[in-house]
Amino acid sequence: MAALAIAAALAVSPALAQTPMKIDAADTAWMIGATGLVLMMTIPGLALFYSGMVRKKNVLATMAQSLAATFLVSLLWAVLAYSLTFTGGGAAIGSLGRIFLSGMGPDSISLWAPTIPESLFMLYQMTFAVITVALVAGSVADRLRFSAFVLFCVLWLFFVYVPIAHWIWGGGFLQTFGTIDFAGGLVVHVNAGVAGLVAAIVVGKRRGYGHDNLAPFDLSLAVIGTGLLWVGWFGFNGGSALAAGSRAAMAIVCTHLAASTGAATWMAIEWWTRGKPSVLGMISGAVAGLGTITPASGFVTPMEAILIGLIAGSICFWSCTWLKLKFGYDDSLDVFGVHGVGGLTGTFLAGVLAVGAISASPALPNGIGGLIEGNVHLVWAQLYGIAVTVLWSGVATFVILKVIGALVPLRVRQEDEVIGLDVSLHGEALQ
Repeated sequence: MAALAIAAALAVSPALAQTPMKIDAADTAWMIGATGLVLMMTIPGLALFYSGMVRKKNVLATMAQSLAATFLVSLLWAVLAYSLTFTGGGAAIGSLGRIFLSGMGPDSISLWAPTIPESLFMLYQMTFAVITVALVAGSVADRLRFSAFVLFCVLWLFFVYVPIAHWIWGGGFLQTFGTIDFAGGLVVHVNAGVAGLVAAIVVGKRRGYGHDNLAPFDLSLAVIGTGLLWVGWFGFNGGSALAAGSRAAMAIVCTHLAASTGAATWMAIEWWTRGKPSVLGMISGAVAGLGTITPASGFVTPMEAILIGLIAGSICFWSCTWLKLKFGYDDSLDVFGVHGVGGLTGTFLAGVLAVGAISASPALPNGIGGLIEGNVHLVWAQLYGIAVTVLWSGVATFVILKVIGALVPLRVRQEDEVIGLDVSLHGEALQ
């Protein structure tokens, strides 16, 4: 996505059409690996991360959501969603030029990724759509009906993810305005975080929330999941350069340092305020750092990445503790607190810190005055992108949930919630 973000930020999208388009073996090899890493983030990464933080009676049901998101979104992406996102240059939505992947041959190349096969670009983007949909489920863990989640995967993909991804990465109006998002701060994290918050409020709190013991079943699973997410994020952010080069390498360095700083910061705050550093806190801080660096990872230096990780660990700790308690919503696995707030923070910081990385373009005036002008516009473009994403994701998610609720119950019955979703929804249970 770097090529997309840079083109948008510098308003040089016409130059994409003049970029030499030739499949490069090194770029292709790297992107095959990056695609595998990002898919690994959902299965098994997110599946383990989420299931380790729910109760034993809901482990399989939580894993089933990540699994279902993977195969459902993959099929829908290939059939229609990819075409609507990345073909055509409409301000609001793409075209049907690649419906059923029509016209895509072994040697086809997309303007958005001119050195790799279009089939690989399509597949790489598919993995982003998969994990974004799967992330939302964490906010309503322990209580969402599986049939409702299946419908949610379909409707939310087409009415929320696809439009926002097109606006920012596929030639839409946010991209042309100058909003930058290197690897998914808005498209993935803010989008999923806001949707998760809305879903948590609409579906309602878990039975016993606030007074029953809702402690995680097995944090060791969550730690393993964190490790898979952490490593997979190298493909998530590094792969967003869409080429094997220095920008990919720098994005990976920044990603790792931000994750490390986020974990260390959360640990320090928790140690100081609560007397003991928890494993749950450390892995939450790492994911906060990863999510927050995502939109800026290809535009900042390693030291700026450490600063972003420090801010991420602090603000996400605050959002998962004080903010959540203050407003009383039950975001089960802190999707909004970590991904939503982290994505918002990182998207804004990308506007503050990224100008130096892109100021060499002739699209910006020369000298200090050009940097200031570019900085002001970029910060404004980021704030505009944040506002649009939050508003569309929030309102559209609310409408989608109400439509689904009119078709099937959103929430399991109370007795099923007591028994556990593994048995009540899937007829299976851990021994």
